[in-house]
Amino acid sequence: MKLFAGIKNYFRESYAELIQKVTWPTWNELQGSAITVMVASVVIALIVLVMDIVFKYGMNFVYSIFS
Repeated sequence: MKLFAGIKNYFRESYAELIQKVTWPTWNELQGSAITVMVASVVIALIVLVMDIVFKYGMNFVYSIFS
């Protein structure tokens, strides 16, 4: 029974922490963060695309030298 009391206490304390101690973002903060993540994702994807294209043409150039 001591195990169940410990588990019950854990969930009670976790719930209290989520309600009283956690600071939840406002809707505007959440939207701002989402836009930041989307823009950063697009920028990183474009950087990877450019690196891929440069690598592709660089390797084609190297292969053309030796063939």
